[in-house]
Amino acid sequence: MRPGFRGALGIVLSVALLVFALREVSLATVWAELRDADLALFALATALATATFPLRALRWRVILWPTVPALPLGPLWRATAIGAMVNNVVPVRAGELARAYGITREVPGVPFASSFASLAVDRLFDAIVVMLLLLLAMLDPAFHSGLVAGGRGLLTGAAVTGAMGIGVLLVILYAIVVFPDPLIGLYEVFARRVAPRFEERGRLALRAFADGLGVLRHPVRFLTVLAWTALHWLINALAFWIGFKAVGIDVPFSAALLVQGLIAVAVALPAAPGFFGVFELVGRTGLGFYGVGGDLAVSWALGYHILTFIPITVIGGIYFARMGVGLTEMGQKATAPASDAESADQVAG
Repeated sequence: MRPGFRGALGIVLSVALLVFALREVSLATVWAELRDADLALFALATALATATFPLRALRWRVILWPTVPALPLGPLWRATAIGAMVNNVVPVRAGELARAYGITREVPGVPFASSFASLAVDRLFDAIVVMLLLLLAMLDPAFHSGLVAGGRGLLTGAAVTGAMGIGVLLVILYAIVVFPDPLIGLYEVFARRVAPRFEERGRLALRAFADGLGVLRHPVRFLTVLAWTALHWLINALAFWIGFKAVGIDVPFSAALLVQGLIAVAVALPAAPGFFGVFELVGRTGLGFYGVGGDLAVSWALGYHILTFIPITVIGGIYFARMGVGLTEMGQKATAPASDAESADQVAG
């Protein structure tokens, strides 16, 4: 899992954004604010933020149910923690690959292609709920009082555009689920002409990928995953809001929904491991809409980010060490075409 150009770009961009976030901010004041913060509230916020990862594992169990029913929660939780840890220490969102590989290694009956497809569904539900909560936050008069008309229109337009993009992605995934055979047939025609030796492997991998999207076929499971996702992001926003209180920021709960949504969108950009720089700048900008000063906003962003970074990184690191696979080896095994073909063959059989 070498960082490459995108990883290097992310690190440079994160450093630049962190410097930009700290402009006109007194580090002495930030340190004083953190020293005087309510540690009990910060500890509660950290516990709530960490608790969202087991919730993510529970949701993943429902998503994978059509592929492998009644998966034990333990392997799902460990793979989720490993994925979060890798995202925190390795660039280019390699944690998604690590998470998919982790569950495949612990439970061989889960094909890698299906596991990776299930994470696409996982992130799709995240995007849907985060955008809905973001749009809801924008309806709060407290948000509108902090922006000029042009700023409101720009953010609202961006949110609506994002929601439309999610809708298009949902249509594409449903097309794969409902019409897998015609789409796989098109691939076979293309591969037969361009790269015949990859035709069979690609067909099996695509079939496994379509199976990984199986939760979209079942309305009850769909609604169950949606409910778990809403609970996840509401608890995460509550952790934000309690963190605000820890440093003396008095804003409505809708501010946490807004800041959370903006950060969730921003971390899609290339960034350093752990999204440092991006988190601090977007947190400061989002709280600025509610009249929170730069010193206080950065105090929350740095304190909350560091405190919530530590537990899941340590937990995931312990599980990763027990798995006994290096990052480079994991990347090689997870991306090997043969692995995909063999995994898909298990589903076909």
